[in-house]
Amino acid sequence: MKKISLLLVLFIVFVACKPAQKTENEKFTVVTTTTMITDLVKVLGGDAIEVKGIMGAGVDPHLYKASEGDVTKLSQADLIIYNGLHLEGKLVDVFEKMNQMGKQTLALGDFLSHEQIINSEAFASSHDPHIWFSINNWKSITELLVNELIKKDPENTAIYTKNGTAYVKQLRALKDEMEAKIAELPIEKRILVTAHDAFSYFGKEFDFEVVGLQGLSTATEAGVKDVQRISDYIIKNKVKAIFVESSVPKRTVEALQASVNSKGQKVIIGGELFSDALGNPTEETGKYIGMFKYNVNTIVDALK
Repeated sequence: MKKISLLLVLFIVFVACKPAQKTENEKFTVVTTTTMITDLVKVLGGDAIEVKGIMGAGVDPHLYKASEGDVTKLSQADLIIYNGLHLEGKLVDVFEKMNQMGKQTLALGDFLSHEQIINSEAFASSHDPHIWFSINNWKSITELLVNELIKKDPENTAIYTKNGTAYVKQLRALKDEMEAKIAELPIEKRILVTAHDAFSYFGKEFDFEVVGLQGLSTATEAGVKDVQRISDYIIKNKVKAIFVESSVPKRTVEALQASVNSKGQKVIIGGELFSDALGNPTEETGKYIGMFKYNVNTIVDALK
């Protein structure tokens, strides 16, 4: 019933509130879902476009439901950009309805080749949607998104081209810096235990074994058996630290820590990582590059 009501609201808002032809001074408007995408589009468009993100810091996209205010933003956008691969599981119907109405949408997951995406039967799309945790993926997405923005908003071609070229250079430098930092950590200590399995792309790119309590989606709860199994794994592999996430409740990781400690081995909570959302937009962790640096420094310093 709620789904039907939402789509009805969507239709009404789209028909009733569809903006008139833009005036000469109005900016190209892009509505984005996750904070990672909002940051990327702002970097590429600068002040030339208007970017409206519907999710904020600490928001879990797996469980996010669109409000009527979000639907209004989406209906009035010139372009909607979302992650895809069922990351925004509760919004799939909204995007499908938008497409049926002729609204322009882009799913960044569609930009990547089969080889660039990690397969997983544990998720609705059969793919791991956390594609931003590969810097190589994010660089590819940046380059392809520049081309798409130019097609849809040719008036700002020079801006998208200039900003995209500069950002790709920053991402290359980020990759080099992260590799140097991670090299401080012996390969046998590169075991990352977190609240949910959001870091497989990170693990693949930087040779980490990744273990998540809740699997790929936070829509599934970790049970007692999961806690026991992973606590045994931590003891066997002498893992020094485990990590909570900014967009996931801490209780399961705290239960895991208690389970390990009750068996005579100490494990610390090494810090809070940013997984499905960036940090406060006024801080460095509110940007993709700042978030990545913070996460890697937190992981390496806790596990060394």
